[in-house]
Amino acid sequence: MDEITRILFYTLVASACIPFGGLLASVERIRPNWLEHEFRHFLIAFGGGVLLAAVAFVLVPEGSRYFPGPVPGVIILLSGGISFFLLERFLGAKKREKPQFSAMLLDYIPETLALGGAFALGAKSAPLLAVYIGLQNLPEGFNAYRELLTKPHIDKKHIIGFMFMLVPLGPVMAFMGWAFLSDHALLLGATMLFASGGILYLIFQDIAPQSHMRHHWAPPLGAVLGFALGMLGASLIPGASL
Repeated sequence: MDEITRILFYTLVASACIPFGGLLASVERIRPNWLEHEFRHFLIAFGGGVLLAAVAFVLVPEGSRYFPGPVPGVIILLSGGISFFLLERFLGAKKREKPQFSAMLLDYIPETLALGGAFALGAKSAPLLAVYIGLQNLPEGFNAYRELLTKPHIDKKHIIGFMFMLVPLGPVMAFMGWAFLSDHALLLGATMLFASGGILYLIFQDIAPQSHMRHHWAPPLGAVLGFALGMLGASLIPGASL
């Protein structure tokens, strides 16, 4: 399997987790109230745990490698968080707040772009990043479906159809990363750290608050499980240090 085929395969599978999560959410016969409440909050927290693992074990360590010192990387990470804050405020001003859907797109696009660049530079963590993207896309697709379903004038078929339309976006962004970031390691590192700052903002602004439920233990354990799986994946990379 050549490099382009590997990139397309990994990103296609990871991207397909978005509509798969939506299809899972569309199953109403499995205790609808439990599906809507506790299981949904569990998946929100699980996705947050996976995102945190992606930042801690791949994006920040890998992105920092391409900077000569910590200060430039810290500045890029902070700029990512501030940019995501400003974008979310802009969407809020336009009355388009959809926290789960927005979070799904905002972390998905820079991550797949960085994934393509990571493959181009031969980073050992590239397949792991693809796994993280898929793991987070599944619960994000599930929760985005449930969120969009509450909006007026949107039916189930349109939501699933739109999610399937998002699948090619991942391979396209990854190919762009492979084509344009392979000769610009500094830009790739900046992309990873910028995405990290944005993801950290999304976790604590949108994902963590929505995952909380009074008198329920499943959502916080979902966050722990998501991070633990990410930690396990990072430990499988040759030469990785935790």
